[in-house]
Amino acid sequence: MSIPQSGGGPIERHEQLAEYLASGCKPKDQWRIGTEHEKFGYCKDSLMPLPYDGPRSIKAMLEGLRDSFGWSAVEEAGNIIGLEKDGANVSLEPGGQLELSGAPLETIHETCDEVNTHLREVQTVADGIGARFIGLGAAPHWTHEQMPVMPKGRYKLMTDYMGRVGTHGTQMMYRTCTVQVNLDFESEADMVQKLRVALALQPVATALFANSPFFEGKPNGHKSWRSRIWRDLDADRTGTLPFVFEDGFGFEAWAEYALDVPMYFVYRDGEYIDALGQSFRDFLNGELPALPGETPTLSDWADHLTTLFPEARIKNYMEMRGADGGPWRRLCALPALWVGLCYDQSALDAAWDLAKGWSTETREALRIAASVDGLQAQVEGVRMHDLALEVVTIAEAGLKARARPGAGGLVPDETHFLNALKESIETGQVPADELLAKYRGDWSENVRPVFAEYSY
Repeated sequence: MSIPQSGGGPIERHEQLAEYLASGCKPKDQWRIGTEHEKFGYCKDSLMPLPYDGPRSIKAMLEGLRDSFGWSAVEEAGNIIGLEKDGANVSLEPGGQLELSGAPLETIHETCDEVNTHLREVQTVADGIGARFIGLGAAPHWTHEQMPVMPKGRYKLMTDYMGRVGTHGTQMMYRTCTVQVNLDFESEADMVQKLRVALALQPVATALFANSPFFEGKPNGHKSWRSRIWRDLDADRTGTLPFVFEDGFGFEAWAEYALDVPMYFVYRDGEYIDALGQSFRDFLNGELPALPGETPTLSDWADHLTTLFPEARIKNYMEMRGADGGPWRRLCALPALWVGLCYDQSALDAAWDLAKGWSTETREALRIAASVDGLQAQVEGVRMHDLALEVVTIAEAGLKARARPGAGGLVPDETHFLNALKESIETGQVPADELLAKYRGDWSENVRPVFAEYSY
């Protein structure tokens, strides 16, 4: 989840809302790649989640990364709640999931180097305190009561609100992990095409990266329980957004959508002020009950945009949000997939050709089927396995066209980062399938061996 934003000064004109989004437009030579991934920390001996405080804890992890690897601390109310260095930051999800929000980088080679460096640093600090980390889409056996609570005001407000608007919100907050990639756009038209492709094809990412078949110690009937959770979280701020596919969609339409999403908070002087369920439109008019007579800044608008949780979203860049957290190699595979699809125009056009004829109902059905069946999903004659093959083939062509070399020129392009996905397509098996096979076989229907076999 996001740290407080720095969007700018007072909002004096309604047009500034869309202009803030449009400020992200960049020429193609300035497009960058930002990768975010979350992972669960746990005590090596007990296999229980790390608490916030203590000698073996999330706080100890953050302090160890700060002291040993040159990160700067981010604090809230006297508690260390994150780190910053070289355009990247480490932050905490509500249940202590450790997230790297990577710096904006030019190539996937650089992104993967960043991921590898981060995981080595985490492993070093974790080894020193008797902890380990694992990449899964959902906590395999921990209950809600066993999860720690991080000392962040934003999360306290959200926890209180989630039970009022859906049935799975606190599961998302405390017991799921994701990997995401952030991309740029050149113009409003480019944003529109990319966002439509992102929303339509997000089920393919959900299927390929499905890695959460267990919950509370047993199979849950889904390949991606994390994706299932998002369907009953908060209808006001989640989903596949049919209006994005309507004629005339653009920055202004997104701003109007965001204005109708109820607020969570306003951030002032280091504190989160409760604005749960209140209206940003009222805020614009100086009528917000939480801050009577006060009008918002662009920083408030930027904060509010971080509380929208659809399958893909825009701020002044675009976020792909459909994949489960997972094993080391797949943390580089997700940016490879979306960069291949979105950063070459021929690939982007081909991706849109795949999906442009689908109805709202088809897109939603694919989303549901991907969470349940992974690559075995079928919807209205669309076989997910076949669709994934086409999508990955297009992404590979896009990466070849980008022709960004790595390893000092020894590697001609970024296509090898797709290998994990190509293997899944060849075998028909995604990480969830592998986990379920082990659960029913070598693990004798016990989920706990997942820690020994799949931790970083």
